[in-house]
Amino acid sequence: MEENIKKIQLNDLHVVLGGKMVPFAGYNMPVRYTSDIEEHKTVREGVGVFDVSHMGEFMVTGPKALDLIQKVTSNDASKLINGQAQYSCFPNEQGGIVDDLIVYKFEDEKYMLVVNASNIEKDWAWINKHNIEGATLENISEKISLFAIQGPKAIEAVQSLTPVNLSEVKFYHFTVGEFAGVQDVIISGTGYTGAGGFEIYVENQDAEKVWKAIFEAGKDFDIKPIGLGARDTLRMEMGYCLYGNDINDETSPIEAGLGWITKFTKDFINSDKLKKQKEAGVDKKLVGFVLHERGIPRAHYPILNMDGETIGEVTSGTQSPSMSVGIGLGYVQTAYASVGTDIYIQIRNKNIPAKVEKLPLYKKH
Repeated sequence: MEENIKKIQLNDLHVVLGGKMVPFAGYNMPVRYTSDIEEHKTVREGVGVFDVSHMGEFMVTGPKALDLIQKVTSNDASKLINGQAQYSCFPNEQGGIVDDLIVYKFEDEKYMLVVNASNIEKDWAWINKHNIEGATLENISEKISLFAIQGPKAIEAVQSLTPVNLSEVKFYHFTVGEFAGVQDVIISGTGYTGAGGFEIYVENQDAEKVWKAIFEAGKDFDIKPIGLGARDTLRMEMGYCLYGNDINDETSPIEAGLGWITKFTKDFINSDKLKKQKEAGVDKKLVGFVLHERGIPRAHYPILNMDGETIGEVTSGTQSPSMSVGIGLGYVQTAYASVGTDIYIQIRNKNIPAKVEKLPLYKKH
């Protein structure tokens, strides 16, 4: 393993559990324990746990905390109530996206930003560069472990571990309470799977205790550890963007279908240009699609129209374990972005018919 690859707190435990460890976003991470399909179905139908401790966490506190967050993020954080979380992004000056993130509001002068692992250093530099307000910033990424307990059985599997009534923790809300005998755990109604569940933020010294308690509490529900492979197929079925694939420094939030987190009720970095872009319309849009014949779409495969002309390219694609068909996300010329539009994905030398579909691609029946 390369010297500069970081290890998450429970690295050795994942090896013991049979996790296949691979470098991901600068960290040694479990990509799978059994099979991606089996793990995917565990989360869709039961309950599974992801160790996503590679994610970054920044605390933003003090009287100027909200001012800074409002300037560097696209969504309107002034609307947050205590105990609420918000999906957002950091726009750059060129119209692209520095990163997507979640903003957590604890109280008026205390927020946490959760950012992508691959962008921790970039985001930390970005927010510090723009902190002329003098908000207090602390990068706690190396101190925090993060477990995503996901699936329809998540609540009943771990309710015994906490006095917090988990069924009352609403989507994109959170509470701080006791969990597995540990105080001050952040219990958040968030996740990247669309299967329901929680994300649990604990200090590294408590990580192993909490992880083991989760599996002990959930054993009657056949709880399983889940790797990053299934995390990717689960998020693709939902149409959730992955930074570096579907959004990057050159894709605008308007093109990426993230207009809903881009609020022009306030000024933020590059808001004037993005507002003009929204009003004028964009040349390309991110769409979800489903293949109508066998084939697996992959990133950078060309997307064609009925005349065989290239109209865009795939940014993420897979064989959907829940739907047993090829699915993906990609940018297409705006004329082809409407739901129901027939498109073709060029896979090797074949043009496979597909259709633009409304997100999420996986519909719960």
